[in-house]
Amino acid sequence: MATAGIVYLIGAGPGDPGLLTRKGEQVLGLADVVVYDRLLDPSLLELALNAERVFVGKERGRQAFLQSEINDLLVSEGLAGKTVVRLKGGDPFVFGRGGEEAQALAAAGVPFEVVPGVTSAVAAAAYAGIPVTHRGISTSVTIVTGSEDPTKGPTSTDWASLAKTGGTLVALMGWATLPGIVETLGANGMSADMPVALVQWGTWSRQRTVVGKLSDIVARGREAGIGAPVIVVIGEVNGLREEIGWFDRRPLWGKRVLVTRSRTQASRLIELLTGLGADAVELPAIEIGPLDDYADLDRALKETASASDRWVIFSSVNSVEYVWQRLRSMDMDARYFAGATVGAIGPATGRALRERGIEPDFVPTRSVSEEVIAELSGLDWTGQQVLLPGSAIGRDALAYGLENLGADVRRVAAYTNTRPVDVEERAREAFKVGIDVVTFTSSSTVRNLMDILENDRRLLDESLIACIGPITAATANELGLAVDIVAAEHNVEGLAGALVSHFA
Repeated sequence: MATAGIVYLIGAGPGDPGLLTRKGEQVLGLADVVVYDRLLDPSLLELALNAERVFVGKERGRQAFLQSEINDLLVSEGLAGKTVVRLKGGDPFVFGRGGEEAQALAAAGVPFEVVPGVTSAVAAAAYAGIPVTHRGISTSVTIVTGSEDPTKGPTSTDWASLAKTGGTLVALMGWATLPGIVETLGANGMSADMPVALVQWGTWSRQRTVVGKLSDIVARGREAGIGAPVIVVIGEVNGLREEIGWFDRRPLWGKRVLVTRSRTQASRLIELLTGLGADAVELPAIEIGPLDDYADLDRALKETASASDRWVIFSSVNSVEYVWQRLRSMDMDARYFAGATVGAIGPATGRALRERGIEPDFVPTRSVSEEVIAELSGLDWTGQQVLLPGSAIGRDALAYGLENLGADVRRVAAYTNTRPVDVEERAREAFKVGIDVVTFTSSSTVRNLMDILENDRRLLDESLIACIGPITAATANELGLAVDIVAAEHNVEGLAGALVSHFA
């Protein structure tokens, strides 16, 4: 028999990917196979770059695998010598059936470890501004499954006792059976005025909270259109939500914001938007990639390496990354920049250089080519060599401006900037659901999104248009879009700040 591998039972938390533990992240990076559930943020799967992915999600009335089949899958993959991650929502041992999976692994002699996760019973309530315990209000919390209707025969939960114990009662998976739970608790002495909160999609950007009393919470939930997944919080602690609610009171809460930046660059903007409460919808309208042939860039780097009086100006983080890759491929490093004056267009580009030990000599006040030229116009550029690595389809305004000042400019492609394939259906689905704001971070993102939408501007009629700067806004206007927001600082931080100012 092959040497057994190992199976990790990992709790992914209730939804917010930031709630995954550091150990969970570390183990995902080691996985050969990831066996995962339905209620997970898809970004977590990207932590397991080289792993096979097996979906075994379950929901009421439908499931991809029976629990016995999931157990058998974990055992067989573990016995095959693989590192297996069983990625489960919440905590694997809190109504996650992780104990059953551990029993099956133990019986088969497959090594396993449990990596606890944050349970929705606590986290969803906390994100709704409800502490499950609070001094002077509740000194205990009871977590029960709501999957059994107490009005339809014997259950494994003693609802009669729970109605009288005081403290906080949290029911998971309890929306479908809530009428029966409410009826049973009331019949056993719980006050009709007991505060109750329903938290749907807890910790996700689409989280919704409905509050009421035991007597009217079912009607309130139905009126609000609440549906699974929901946790039910019953107890006096719900009265604290009005005072300390925070998650759904952030400045961009409830706004669906389309992020059209390339996938490799979108993470920072998505992080900013979600931190401000927005539901960031990723739809990369451009794709950054390597050139088919680096002969021109390599030649330019080699020929300028020995020049002591020269400038190298980077227009983007991408240009820094791809030039750095080429330098390393030719056994060169930061010493290439010895004797050169280094420019960085934008603070993010400057940070990318500093991360590689290169302190930029020039960072313009604003990242618009025409304004960069104005700042540089006071210098003597006669005969000055300038290397401008950038996109294969980037603007030539900076190069033309420096040439007009007398510089010997060499603009060379360092990477490609193309339209992604197979995004049309995703784009139309995103607009069908509804988008509050479309963000554009470059002229390419505008052109490519319009190409993806086949120039159908009607799809954008109900959305605000936000641009990272005036050049991008000008392109949008040229293509017939009415721009509503232009960032004063031409970076993703400035763009996020402009959205906050607009909605304030």
